[in-house]
Order: sequence, then structure tokens, then C-alpha cells
Amino acid sequence: MKEKILVFIPGYNCEKQVKRVLDQFDSDVTKKLTDIIFVNNRSTDNTEETVLKYKNKKLNIKVLRNNENYNLGGSHKVAFDYAIKNKYDYVIVLHGDDQADIHDILPILETKEYKKYDCMLGARFMKKSKLIGYSKFRTFGNKVYNYLFSLVVKKKIYDLGSGLNMYNTNMLKNKFYYKFPDRLTFNYCMILAANYYNHNINFFPISWREEDQVSNVKMINQAFNVLKMLFKYKINHEYIKQEFRDNIIEEYKAKEIK
Repeated sequence: MKEKILVFIPGYNCEKQVKRVLDQFDSDVTKKLTDIIFVNNRSTDNTEETVLKYKNKKLNIKVLRNNENYNLGGSHKVAFDYAIKNKYDYVIVLHGDDQADIHDILPILETKEYKKYDCMLGARFMKKSKLIGYSKFRTFGNKVYNYLFSLVVKKKIYDLGSGLNMYNTNMLKNKFYYKFPDRLTFNYCMILAANYYNHNINFFPISWREEDQVSNVKMINQAFNVLKMLFKYKINHEYIKQEFRDNIIEEYKAKEIK
């Protein structure tokens, strides 16, 4: 039986970029996939309208609108719940701001390398990766943090969270990620959880560009928070099982938009 592969595109105020993301889905890509969902995290611009217009013209895509602004981590929870409920075998995450390219995962889909792992994580900082418009300062900072995480989890970490990843849905069914932050630090927790729960992860090189995207990362504040998180995990691995959220949400809900 053919595997069911879902692509999840999270988006917030990315009306200028999202059309370029949807343009990536040519026949070479779509023939490898089962379904695509776009999760609108309560955008205040015309992001949703742009996707709906595109959907009607070229692409079979389902549009979901979060009941609240759940942030990026919360949108992941919406999509993971959707994938589990609808019995998808795998879910691919592709950010809606057009920094990553879905074609970078095609070789993995063609060789079925993903079958060997619980998750395949796109990496901006490994051999054969391509960075366009990304500053040397941020590249250096990311590599330092990758090194620190590698020391703690005792595995080579090439990226703490890019915009292109693939997860085996079986890995997600116990919803270990529900207590993770709904903020951008969600992916950092996923790396530590992979170590704690012995998930078999692998990295693959991706292309990454920064052109007209607006970053939501508050660099200095987040840098300190991530260091604190890593230190606490090193002292006690049970730390990753704690409640990280300020606002406890029992169920992350989204409405399907016709």
C-alpha cells in the first residue's frame, strides 16, 4: 500500500512569499505526496486570501485557520494532530515564508531514505547546503549552538530548526511535544526530546535564502533562553518532560476554510 505523506505549510503574515512557496509544487513534487495543508496562524494581512485564490487555480490544498494565534510551535501541534487523526504515515513541514525549497527533500523521497529514521531534518549548515543572503554573524552563531547541542546530546547536530523537516507519524502519536513551547523554541525542544526518547534522527542539506522575509526571532533574548534550556537539560534530562507553556491549551484547534 502506498504511504500517505502530508505536507504541512505554516504561515503568518507571509502574503508576499507564500505564492512563491506554492509555486514550488510542480508535478515532480506533487506525485510524491498525498495531501497538502496550509495552516494560517491568524494572519492579519492577505496571506489566507492569497492561498485560497491559488488553491482554486492550480493546487489541491486544504486551508486551516487556527482558532487562536498559536505561534509556530502551536501550528505544528495543529498539523501533527491532523496527521495522526487522518492516519498519515509521514508529515513534511515546509515554512510558508519561502526560505526553504521543497525540492531539497525530493532525493530522500525518491530513495525512501526516510524509512530508516523517525525524522529527517533539513540542515542549513552542513556540507552541500546553500545559504543565500544569510549573514556570516548568524551563521557563526548557529554553528556555535549546533556544537553545544552536539556536546550535550552526543550526536552531531547540523541545525536546531530549519523550515524543512519530515517526521514519521508513529513518532508523534504519544504527543510528547504537547508541553513544548508554542514559540519558536519548539524545535529546540524537539532536538532534546529526540535525545531523551531515543528517536532516530538524520540531517540532510538544504538551500536557504533570506530576501524579503520578516524574522520573528528576537535574537539576544532567544539565545539566552536556549542556553538556559540546554544547561537545564544537561543537568537533568527529565527537564524535557516539564510544562514549557505559559498558556496551557488542552487541544489545538483549527477551522477548515473552504
